[in-house]
Amino acid sequence: MFKIGKLSISCVNTIAAQRQFTLSAARHIDQKWRAAKGLPENPNAFGPLTNLPDYTYLDGRTTPLGSNQKKRLLKQQEIATKIVELSSELEFAKKRHAQLKAKAQAERDRVMKNKLKPKGPLLLKKQ
Repeated sequence: MFKIGKLSISCVNTIAAQRQFTLSAARHIDQKWRAAKGLPENPNAFGPLTNLPDYTYLDGRTTPLGSNQKKRLLKQQEIATKIVELSSELEFAKKRHAQLKAKAQAERDRVMKNKLKPKGPLLLKKQ
């Protein structure tokens, strides 16, 4: 009787070990349709519900920014300053490369000019 009980416990353990659980969340939004329409994957990432204020004053006063709107605005400003900085660095690198290339060409021309000089009768003929 003891052996049967032990056997049934081991069968339960093997059955439990064979079960598989999925921990990923299901995506219920049709991503292909959103991509074809040029929309972001997350519908809550951009749009009037996230970008516009929650309320407005009837007398025309400006409404204060929400906490997430302020964070988003600061992040966009950081990205814009980084873009400007990197583009100015890129322009500097392009100009420097052109200057170095022109300097190398001038040095090559100077060496070629000084390298071969006419000798003897050719020198007299040239003058």
